[in-house]
Amino acid sequence: MLLMLQGCASGYAPVSDRSSALDNKVELVRSSRYRNAPTTYRVKRGDTLYSIAWRYGLDYRELARANNIDQSFRINAGQTLYLKGPVTAAAKVAPGIVASTKTKGESGVKQTAPPTVTPDPQAEKIQPSATVVHQKEPVSAPVASKDLIWQWPAKGRVISTYSDKGNVNKGINMEGQRGEPVYAAAAGKVVYAGSGLLGYGNLIIINHNQEYLSAYAHNSNIFVKENENVNAGAKVAEIGNSGTTRTMLHFEIRKDGKPVNPLRYLPKR
Repeated sequence: MLLMLQGCASGYAPVSDRSSALDNKVELVRSSRYRNAPTTYRVKRGDTLYSIAWRYGLDYRELARANNIDQSFRINAGQTLYLKGPVTAAAKVAPGIVASTKTKGESGVKQTAPPTVTPDPQAEKIQPSATVVHQKEPVSAPVASKDLIWQWPAKGRVISTYSDKGNVNKGINMEGQRGEPVYAAAAGKVVYAGSGLLGYGNLIIINHNQEYLSAYAHNSNIFVKENENVNAGAKVAEIGNSGTTRTMLHFEIRKDGKPVNPLRYLPKR
């Protein structure tokens, strides 16, 4: 516990080092990205495919293909996902789930006969929410990244920068007072809003263009729901200290599932 507190106080304790692998009682194997990544993961209530991929540093599209999940990206509580894919066409799924096949393309990415899954009536299904568009609330001058326009997610100064060595920080930490606004750094769809990832507290993940996702952690309040579309600059949350010992915003950008330095994308101040 002391080490966890020291990690949070000095920067940011990475969630991958404190994942719920032991809770799932799976065999741990060495991974090129995360040393303690499990081979399988049992879906729990509140999970989304995106949050599971985020937890283990995976591209959600690769995770879907490895488990023969179609482009709805829908998963079911109790379902077993394989994090080291791909699996065979007769994919192993949770008891009571029957797979059937169909072909469906995805933005230039080919999929061969991905199955749709029909859960048992007693299975607990994870459903997307209705779509709501938030009004634009600009924070600062934007920066372009291919088809994206990035802007700062909060007004506070950066107190901890990105680092993939030593005291790992997969994003940046920004100073702020509890209740100050958190803004969407680019337009996209909310694919996770909850507190199920250890080390992130109240977390929002936004999918921008399938290649880039961003995350906003430690919020005191969240104002968006999963499957909502948000504009760049929309107020999505308020700064807090959930999941950490200091009031701040932890912000990440991931490209194809891998953390990248947000300061390379955000406009200079």
